[in-house]
Amino acid sequence: MSSLKNPAAPNIPLAPEVWDARYQDQFANVLRLYFNGLQNITQNLLGPNGGRFMNNPHGGWSSDSDQTAASTTTAYAITFDVTDVADSVYLVSSSRMTVTYSGIYNLQFSIQFANTDTQLHDVDVWAAINGTNVSNSNSRFSVPNSHGGVDGHTIAALNLFLPMQANDYAELYWCTNNTGVRIEHIPVAASPTRPATPSVIATMSFVSSISE
Repeated sequence: MSSLKNPAAPNIPLAPEVWDARYQDQFANVLRLYFNGLQNITQNLLGPNGGRFMNNPHGGWSSDSDQTAASTTTAYAITFDVTDVADSVYLVSSSRMTVTYSGIYNLQFSIQFANTDTQLHDVDVWAAINGTNVSNSNSRFSVPNSHGGVDGHTIAALNLFLPMQANDYAELYWCTNNTGVRIEHIPVAASPTRPATPSVIATMSFVSSISE
């Protein structure tokens, strides 16, 4: 069973003015069919595989482009150019992960940083909602220096729980203490063959409603 059928409200027949056994049988049969449908739904949802019937808002994006910092005193919004999945969570203006429904959302990301300089350098990554920084959301990552003529690399990965109202948008920002650090996309490689490395991957999924 790949989906559950929502039972329609029972079409209860009008009662006669006097007691009628046939009406009582028809009335009971209508209710029995309706409650059988409800029982089928609850048994499947509460069973060990019930999660496959759930459809929670979610979105996933990635980037096939390098992203650079022209200044060490500027915060840059991280952008995406590929939508992998989108169901009630959509990308707007390349950086704004926008939700259709209010709730608590889990924002997860991984960012491929590269460093062309011969010294180790730091980057900060944090979240903002509707353009306002989220308190205590920043993380600092150290990107290794280049070595043997090869850029240093590290992955910055984290997840955050964000309370969002309908039509709010979340963004990721970054800054670095050296412009030799960039967010890097790595194309398909050979020997051995391996897939491309997106410069950024992010997902946002609905976790629960917001407690009143």
